[in-house]
Parts: sequence; structure tokens; C-alpha cells
Amino acid sequence: MTTVRQVTLSFSDGVSTSLQVQPGESVLDAAIAAEIPLLHQCRSGSCSSCMARLVDGQANMRAGASSTLMRSEYEAGDRLLCLAEPETDCTFQLAYEHDAGSVKATKAHAFVDSVEKVAPDVVKLVLELAEDAWLDFRPGQFVQVRVPGTDATRSYSPASTSADLPRIELLIRLLDDGVMSNWLRNVAKPDDVIELEGPFGSFFLREKRPVPHIMIAGGTGLAPILSMIDSIRRQSGRKSSVLLSFGCATPEQLFCLDDIELRQQLMPQLASRISVDRGATGSLLSGNPVAAITADDLNHPDAVAYLCGPPRMIEAATEKLSQLGMKRENIFAEQFLPSN
Repeated sequence: MTTVRQVTLSFSDGVSTSLQVQPGESVLDAAIAAEIPLLHQCRSGSCSSCMARLVDGQANMRAGASSTLMRSEYEAGDRLLCLAEPETDCTFQLAYEHDAGSVKATKAHAFVDSVEKVAPDVVKLVLELAEDAWLDFRPGQFVQVRVPGTDATRSYSPASTSADLPRIELLIRLLDDGVMSNWLRNVAKPDDVIELEGPFGSFFLREKRPVPHIMIAGGTGLAPILSMIDSIRRQSGRKSSVLLSFGCATPEQLFCLDDIELRQQLMPQLASRISVDRGATGSLLSGNPVAAITADDLNHPDAVAYLCGPPRMIEAATEKLSQLGMKRENIFAEQFLPSN
């Protein structure tokens, strides 16, 4: 006998709503049908935008489905709502306010302003929205970019903020034979037109109180972290202290160090640690950006962390911060995955 399940969605601002989920239906599909605005994008388990924490009841991931969810996240109760099928009545905690998903993704056209190689494998792509276009986003969210002349799309988090619009700055890793990488290397030039869509993602700056922020970035995972830092800098009133731990494999692969230094001059409460896996000299730390975090950095019970980079770095950082006493619900992460 099949049973309709009652699912409660509890948002970070204390608002809760309930819905019925039919047998074989995902929580996200039921929410969309009920016009409940949840953050989502792909609806197939490949983007993590619809992640939520199962706090009561039982819900398994759809049989045979693949996802970006790490084992440690699943064991901690995290579920992707697009694949989550309730086995019992259950409750999910969402790490954002009830109206966060009310901003719908829109399409816009932009012109290429500049293409600058800032490291052997990283390009800074600066775009300017067309005069009749607009596309908003929260610091940390991402946009989809259609590679000109193809049907391929790639996802990138702006290093700029919505206050910088219509200018959008992206940091893009160059792959050996990537569709976007080849376009950037061989074709892209100022005034080229490019199509964007967004915003997407549940990784965005949330904390509004002046509590310590720990931000860990690997490679081009620095982009959304820079956007968050700039947003904190522009906030009125007392500002949060921020510790940025950023790393790449070698000194030659580091980038945006001048941008980080400038932000430190403008924002005295910002400290940075720069790490490389090998070849460290001078002020560079030897190791990865996770290793640079110590117990002394977690000196406040409500400290929050924002992590962006490769999956292994995210998992290691989450585990270390938890062991050092940070609340799991205060750790927010975005994995940068290779394009298919």
C-alpha cells in the first residue's frame, strides 16, 4: 500500500510550511507543484542547489540516481530535495529564509569587456550587461554562461557583487580542451555578445550579525569568496571580522593577490593566509588552505564558515572545522566540479 507523506519545510527565519508528497515523487517536485519557492536549478542531482538537512523522519535518495552529495554530508542528514523521496512523514531544515527562492532566474545578454589571463590556468572575464538587460544575484550565487556558438553552458560564481552591476567579473579555470576554455583562448574578444542566466544556488552570504567569518577557497573557488568579502565591506554598521585562507598548487598558479591586499587595506578586519602545496617561499604557507586554519581561529561560538573549491577540500575543511568545534549548521559550502 502506498502512502502520501506529510513533509514540513523549516526555513532559517523561523517560517515553516507543509506539503504532501506522493509516492515516487521528490520533495522538490511536490514543492514546485505547490508553488513553494525553493532554491533549485538542475532538478537532477548535479548542482546541489536544493540541499536541505533532514532533521526528522526518513527520506532516501531516489534509487539509481547520482548526485554531488558527499557521503559525509548524507550521513550528517543532508539531502538533495530533487532526489529525496520520503519514506515517512519528515521535516527538512533549509539554510535560507523562506523568500530566498522568490527571485526567479532570468536570461540576459552581456558584452565582453576584457579577457585577462591572471595565472597560467585562470582567466578573468569581465562582462557588462546589455543596456536593456538586468540580472541580480546574492554574493556567492552563480550564473550559467552559454559558450558562444554552441549549446554548451557553464556555471560560474561572480567575483563581483550586485552593487557592481552592470559589470560582472568571472574567474574561470582553463581546462586542456574545455569548450569554454578554447573559446576564451582562441576566440573571445571585447564586444563579443554572451548569454547569461541566473541567479542559481543556495551558497550565498547569510550571516547578518558581526560574528567571525572563516572563508576557505581553493583555486577559482576564490571568486564567490571575494564577492562575499566585498559585500561585508559595504555593509553599514559594525562589520564582521573575516579570515580568508586561499590556496593553489604552486606559487605560479596563485592569482588575485593584489586584489586581496587591496581589500585588506580597505577592510582592517580582514586577514589572509595564502598557501601552496609546494614551492612555498617568503610569506607563503606550505600546505593547503584547510591546514592553515587552527583552533585559535575559532574563538567565537557562533563563528561561520564559507568554503568553495574542489570536493576533497570541502570535505576536509568541513571535517576539520567540525572537529574544532564549529557548528555544522554554520558551515556553508560550494563544490567546484569539472564540466562534463
